[in-house]
Amino acid sequence: MIFDRKQASLLVASAFAAVASAKTHSYNWTASWVDGYNPDGLFERPVIGVNGEWPWPDLKVKKGDRVEILLNNGFETSNTSLHFHGLFQRDNTQMDGPPYVTQCPIAPGESMLYNFTVPDQVGSFWYHSHSESQYGDGMRAAFIIEDTEDYPYDYDEEVILTVAEWYHKDVKTLTKDFMNRYNPTGAEPIPQNLLFNNTRNNSWVVQPDTTYLVHIINVGAFVSQYLYMEDHTFTVVEIDGIYVEKNETEMLYITVAQRYTVLITTKSDTSKNYAFMQKFDDDMLDTIPGDLLLNSTNYIVYNETADLPTEYFVDSIDDFLDDFYLEPLTKEAAYDEPDYQIVIDVAMDNLGDGVNYAFFNNITWIAPKVPTLTTVMSAGEDATNPLVYGNNVNAFVLEKDEVIEIVLNNQDTGKHPFHLHGHVFQVIERAQDYGDEAVPVAYNESAPYDAPEYPMRRDVLYVRPQSYFRIRFKADNPGVWFFHCHIEWHLTQGLAIVLIEDPEGIQANQTLSESWLNACKTNNIPTVGNAAANSQDYLDLSGENKQHKALPAGFTARGIVALVFSCITGVLGCIFIGVYGMADIPDIDQRIAMDLGAEDALLEDDEEEEEESSAPETGASASEGASKTN
Repeated sequence: MIFDRKQASLLVASAFAAVASAKTHSYNWTASWVDGYNPDGLFERPVIGVNGEWPWPDLKVKKGDRVEILLNNGFETSNTSLHFHGLFQRDNTQMDGPPYVTQCPIAPGESMLYNFTVPDQVGSFWYHSHSESQYGDGMRAAFIIEDTEDYPYDYDEEVILTVAEWYHKDVKTLTKDFMNRYNPTGAEPIPQNLLFNNTRNNSWVVQPDTTYLVHIINVGAFVSQYLYMEDHTFTVVEIDGIYVEKNETEMLYITVAQRYTVLITTKSDTSKNYAFMQKFDDDMLDTIPGDLLLNSTNYIVYNETADLPTEYFVDSIDDFLDDFYLEPLTKEAAYDEPDYQIVIDVAMDNLGDGVNYAFFNNITWIAPKVPTLTTVMSAGEDATNPLVYGNNVNAFVLEKDEVIEIVLNNQDTGKHPFHLHGHVFQVIERAQDYGDEAVPVAYNESAPYDAPEYPMRRDVLYVRPQSYFRIRFKADNPGVWFFHCHIEWHLTQGLAIVLIEDPEGIQANQTLSESWLNACKTNNIPTVGNAAANSQDYLDLSGENKQHKALPAGFTARGIVALVFSCITGVLGCIFIGVYGMADIPDIDQRIAMDLGAEDALLEDDEEEEEESSAPETGASASEGASKTN
């Protein structure tokens, strides 16, 4: 059932509270497919909407407000969930959203109440499904937290701008081809277009002499974008919910899930309109189809009667803002040497089923049989032992208030944006692009290096090809937190680890809501036990979900490609031979004779044919000729 009597009562009570205090925001949402939408203006297809409409609403709240969202699953066969990206969810990790990490997925026809207090955070955030890559089909929107104090920078008007890529096929269809032995290199599906506030070639109508505070959020699932404007500049004032010292730039590079809040000041002259450009980071695309437009032109409109601008070109795309050098407005010195260093190596490779997967330290994340949070809650003293969370959850247990350093070595030739739930982190080091090197360059702790005095802080950071980065944070938020690549294709491939932070503190101070538990019950998912759902012996993982076995020695992705195409070529060859053998081949006797080297015989046959062709046709032969040409 969609929502029960107790939940209805809670929503009614919340509605009265909202009227009384204006600080409780209550929503009753049903997620489902809706037809008849054409975001890029080129192809109509179903999208995932809310209450029968699309796009999903942008939400604006203030820190300290209460948010209650009853999410009803209106899909026929798919589970769903909701994640509030960038929110800390202090002492409330059950509301974070990733299925089998902090909650059970919501079954079709069922519901779950997301109920939390907005943390002491401000700025640009967003919300999206964390199930089955659904946000790539439209289940996403902005979540803006307004400051209760004066904003540190002056502006006149506020604008929300979301950017994303768009596919003409739904994600489930694309995933079948992506996670397939016939795609052994793991080449990601190529999008058809870029979107700007859920459409293409959008017009932003502005007023002259006005400073706009613009929340720019990449709500896409794959491609990073370059953003630049004709004869205008961005002044960055906030990233991922962290105020920064003003930094003016002509170009932004924004990966999926990152947020930049910027000031854009308009001109006095209203006689001309200007281009606002988006560009694919085409280095992330395995192939570039001939009809793919890498640049998308939107319009800054001062005068609606004037001509719209044409595409704006720049001399180089290498001059974008390097976010590493942004300095937070609130100074926080770099943490001292870490109490616990986690070193993880990124790789993409094939397993025994021939499919290409993504790995941290040779482990691809596989969902456990019970959510990791319920293992924490039920494991007692064993909760501090990472073994109970399973061999394929890739779990790391963090002690309270430790300084944690994650060293991420990228052995892949692509860029990856990584997101940490429950925290922002200090960016201690991000090394250069080593994509041209013969082998990846890993972090070397003996190499001399001085960290920034006040490191940039955010919750999504990209690593460069065959390179590395180091980030630090303090384990001061007890919970179960996902750390994963935010390219949704790579999360589907398993590029994630799970951080269990202060499990004893979770057990002592957090309880699971009835609505949360009901989501597990209606999906027949146990809420007690280790990763294998064993509640008798938490160290016995018999029957746990595991990754496929490794390929036999000597098999590589290139070898698989060669094998696959050899098989395809062989099959096609047999088909062509069969078709050729059954075809009515003209001059077959001459061709055979030629092959046998009987040139004299062929010459004699040619002379006879010439004599026959000079004679008048008979009725019978003319009739036969007509029948063959009709």
